[in-house]
Amino acid sequence: MNCAEMCPITSERILLATDGSLYSEGAIREAISFAKKCSSKLYAMSVVEVIIDYEAFSPQKIEEALEAGIKKHLETVKAQALEEGIECETIMAHGGEPHEVIVEEAAKRKTDLIFIGRRGTKGLKKLLMGEVAAKVIGHALCKVIVVPRAAVIGPKNILIATDGSGHSIAAAEEAIKIAKRCCSSVIALSSMRSNDELEAAKANVNRVIEMAKKEAVPAEGLTPSGRSYNLIVETAGGRGVDLIVMGIPVKTALQKIFSGSATEQVIGKAGCAVLIVKGEESPATV
Repeated sequence: MNCAEMCPITSERILLATDGSLYSEGAIREAISFAKKCSSKLYAMSVVEVIIDYEAFSPQKIEEALEAGIKKHLETVKAQALEEGIECETIMAHGGEPHEVIVEEAAKRKTDLIFIGRRGTKGLKKLLMGEVAAKVIGHALCKVIVVPRAAVIGPKNILIATDGSGHSIAAAEEAIKIAKRCCSSVIALSSMRSNDELEAAKANVNRVIEMAKKEAVPAEGLTPSGRSYNLIVETAGGRGVDLIVMGIPVKTALQKIFSGSATEQVIGKAGCAVLIVKGEESPATV
């Protein structure tokens, strides 16, 4: 088996959360690709949401129409998976907050990885990656990959965003594992706000480079100056990166994802997929 066919992330069970919109196309395509490479079982799920704006509409008729559309969509996804020889189970859930239902299903099925799409990059800031995606990231116990519509994950080039914290090191460990399996290279990026932080930024990237060297993974480090999320997105776009790996703290993940953090901004603006890994929080050096 060549590098392109290797399983990027060991995943016995993958959950694909799709709403049937165009924004889910990337997540569907890449979830099926990962499931094929990793011989994973795939769960494709959608949540039926009925929002009544006018009393003249019949809630029952609206729900029936939505169910029919979602059922057809899930059957299409299942057919695509079966064509690739992937075992796929469809789940149509009702009621409750969509993110809660998705997270509960992931825990119930003991999935290792959740794939979810991302909204467009225009419009209100809070809608950059979609509210459901943001809440899934904050609450899920497993790793989450957010996939823009056109993104294709090789992965050939992986960008690791590091600030020296415990959760960013967890992200680096995961990224290096992926790179080793897939014969990829990694770029470790630690941004700085001023030259006073240069030594700390260098220490951050050097730590990741040393981790990569131990696994014989090609690595380089960057310590640019500016806003971290802009630098991460710009570097990814300019260097042909097809996967960004970022870490968020286990205990404060939900709070941070909604606080205008770099993670939120990167997920919302990057042209490639973003893998979110949770880890223990520790003081960052930058």
